[in-house]
Amino acid sequence: MKALLSTKIGPPEALEYTDAPDPVAGEGEVVIAVKAAGVNFPDALIIEDKYQFKPERPFSPGGEVAGVVESVGPGVTGVNVGQRVIGSSGWGGYAEKIKLPAQRIMPIPDAMPFDEASAFILTYGTSYYGLKDRGQLKEGETLLILGAAGGVGVAAIELGKAMGARVIGAVSSEEKAAFAREAGADATVIYPPGAFAKEQSKALAEAFKTATGGGADVVYDAVGGDYCEPALRAMNWNSRYLVIGFPAGIPTPPLNLTLLKSSSIVGVFWGASVAREPKLHEGNVRDLFKMYAEGKIKPRISARYPLAEGGKAIRALMDRKATGKLVVTMD
Repeated sequence: MKALLSTKIGPPEALEYTDAPDPVAGEGEVVIAVKAAGVNFPDALIIEDKYQFKPERPFSPGGEVAGVVESVGPGVTGVNVGQRVIGSSGWGGYAEKIKLPAQRIMPIPDAMPFDEASAFILTYGTSYYGLKDRGQLKEGETLLILGAAGGVGVAAIELGKAMGARVIGAVSSEEKAAFAREAGADATVIYPPGAFAKEQSKALAEAFKTATGGGADVVYDAVGGDYCEPALRAMNWNSRYLVIGFPAGIPTPPLNLTLLKSSSIVGVFWGASVAREPKLHEGNVRDLFKMYAEGKIKPRISARYPLAEGGKAIRALMDRKATGKLVVTMD
């Protein structure tokens, strides 16, 4: 099979498109013929050894895939050859085939295309777990999303609206603001590139306060960096600040701001929650598929890359040029 491999620590340009051995299903495992793989920020971190997990090289990035079950190992029940499935892999998805434990796959509706399926679980799973279980977002509350035009950000827009919130999308350009509004954001804020001087930080906090109508009940931060403090300053009493990711750097928030608003800073580690709280995850996935069937959520794929050019997809994500989801396709 063909695969895009990380053979050494390095940027996306260091990935190698090459031949790799076909995987063989062992006890409790299945092999999937991959049709599409979602592109996510952990893919950029893992190839530079900056992620929580550091797999042995060579390995492929790619934490979520969609495809067809090609073979089933001993002890696997309830999974059939030819079944259309999503797989949560962590890594290994940028390849024509992947081997996964059977408990890490799930069937997808016949009407769901493979590219949408590969862009579904991680982004919507992260955002739904963050908003529902960690942020306890309620109908009528105001949600401020930093990085609202990215994959998880757009998912948070759709889910926030489906949950009855007023949604404000914060983005870096007018093009991305239009994209966020088209996805359902009630209003948008365009923030400048960091790093911020003190007066710029205060001005952005005021812009957030104005857009939210006085303050946000929940902040969904998929950006980090200097954008953290202005968002903290624009929060309501008893508000919740969701820590999603740090493409702009890991912030050092002044904790006195949380005291003044009696607000909470809440970590959102969806991948670990899936393993620790499987019943919660199963219920959330049922909710997400129901919302998809009802047309309330739908992956917004802005670009598709062939497997050989998967590194370009990761680069586009790292440079924050992407809107919505990017997908690597195998056909």
